[in-house]
Amino acid sequence: MSFVIMTRPDRAAVWKRVITAGLPEETVEIWPDVADPEAVEFLAAWTMPDDLITLYPNLKVLFSVGAGVDQLDLSRVPAGVQVVRMIEPGLTEGMVSYTRYAVTTIHRGMLRYIAQQRTATWKAWPYPPASEVTVGVMGLGELGLPVAQDLLGAGYACRGWARSRREVDGIETFAGEGELDAFLSGTAILICLLPLTPATAGILSASLFDRLPEGAGLVHCGRGGQLVTADLIAALDRGRIGAAVIDVTEPEPLPPESALWSHPNVLITPHIASMTQAETSARSLVDNIARYRSGRAMRGAIDLTVGY
Repeated sequence: MSFVIMTRPDRAAVWKRVITAGLPEETVEIWPDVADPEAVEFLAAWTMPDDLITLYPNLKVLFSVGAGVDQLDLSRVPAGVQVVRMIEPGLTEGMVSYTRYAVTTIHRGMLRYIAQQRTATWKAWPYPPASEVTVGVMGLGELGLPVAQDLLGAGYACRGWARSRREVDGIETFAGEGELDAFLSGTAILICLLPLTPATAGILSASLFDRLPEGAGLVHCGRGGQLVTADLIAALDRGRIGAAVIDVTEPEPLPPESALWSHPNVLITPHIASMTQAETSARSLVDNIARYRSGRAMRGAIDLTVGY
């Protein structure tokens, strides 16, 4: 039985080396060089081949090479195939450091200083202590929870919102639509780390922005399809949103004509908040394959009915 890797060549080479060393009984192949398609039980890929079930009729597990699975058409996943998203320390560490940077950028007004540098303006601005800045994290999963805990450790007042109830020491938590207004109304800097589902598509819209305090900040690291760009531009122009750090857009790459590029209160990064690290992600795959072989639950397995 074999494991097929569909990813960029440099990562594929590392994965093949680490998986072969960790699970010598497994045959590891790099797409498209697959000796026996009927022997393929595991596939790691960013997107699915259109003819997945025909191509690999005995596939058991489809591993996403990223933290999300919204790039996969889950409706075409064959019955009996498990879908597993990537969970590994490198992804978490990357997101924690990025969101700390983004929150600090907004809290300390760094976009203002960038603008002042262009005009050779030397002027200092006051800022509140971190303890007086409430950061709200939407999504308290494998990435959102460590982000909230890191910011709490940095001295910020933290709160979190999720679809279902979570209890976290030191962090005020909110759950479901019924508590979303209360969560938003007390959030000075909002971080979106929600998965993209039909329920979260377009959630970052005028309706949500109007429920935040005047001048609130936005850090968007979820998925591009959650942001209504025109609504964000309008909210920035009227001061409802004071500053935004945006890492994901729809479409990607962000078109050159997008108003986000030139807005003085926006920092754009090209979907780099967190990246799968080759060595640690390979070890995560080794662990999950071993779990599957021994009948244990795999880390990151998703519920196809809800999409995460």
